[in-house]
Amino acid sequence: MNLKVAIQGIKGSNHHQVASDFFGNSIDLVECLSFDTMIDHLCNGNADKGIMAIENSIAGSIIPNYNLVYHNNIHIIGEHYLSIHHNLMVLPGRSIEAIEEVHSHPMALLQCKEFFKQYPDIKLVESVDTAETARRIRAEKLTNIAAIAPKKAAELYDLEIIAPEIQTIKNNATRFIILKKQNKVLPKEEINKASLRFITDHKRGSLATVLNVMSDCNMNLTKIQSLPVIETPWKYAFFVDVTFETYDHFAKAKSLLEIMSEDFRVLGEYKNALVL
Repeated sequence: MNLKVAIQGIKGSNHHQVASDFFGNSIDLVECLSFDTMIDHLCNGNADKGIMAIENSIAGSIIPNYNLVYHNNIHIIGEHYLSIHHNLMVLPGRSIEAIEEVHSHPMALLQCKEFFKQYPDIKLVESVDTAETARRIRAEKLTNIAAIAPKKAAELYDLEIIAPEIQTIKNNATRFIILKKQNKVLPKEEINKASLRFITDHKRGSLATVLNVMSDCNMNLTKIQSLPVIETPWKYAFFVDVTFETYDHFAKAKSLLEIMSEDFRVLGEYKNALVL
């Protein structure tokens, strides 16, 4: 049986591309129109693995997704960086002058705002997914609507790209995390990155002390994101990514952080995919 991989979006989306890149083409996609639905499929066993965008080099973190991983006790087992290419596509034969609306995911619209300044009469409309709009244009033969979507969507749904690479910043990448109900799928010697979540108390210098411990244990902090603790107003949790050369360094830091912080949890231990 093929691996069942849940993605946010449908065939032709960037999540679909990441699933193919990471797992190969012998997979069964579980298409979901929201991250919540994707997590539900993973939790109830309808999918073996999940793909989730977590941050973009232009727009920053997708903050609600941190809490989705934490509150559903899902584990990060890998990551993948994908260069993002936004293309404006329409039914074959249509021109940009005939377009009244452009539909796409809010993140895609945000990343292409500069391009549309030259077309002030075009209305930008948020949609649940880039590829879903492309599929709908083909299915409903929408002549006055365009989609912003990956090239893969144009190929799958037989649309014409009338403006390629319209993202404002050409060096645009998104980090995706690979999810599973159980933690760790790699041997310790291959693990060199981890995602953590913890709470510090309100004493002066508490966070600085935690960060110093990480540094003393030879860990490199690559990401830190604070989020409110919903159950306790004005209290914040920290989501942190660290890289390290040996697992022993991480194990030492982990034992110390469990003592020094509140509600400490390892969200995932995996292989660093970023090559600079």
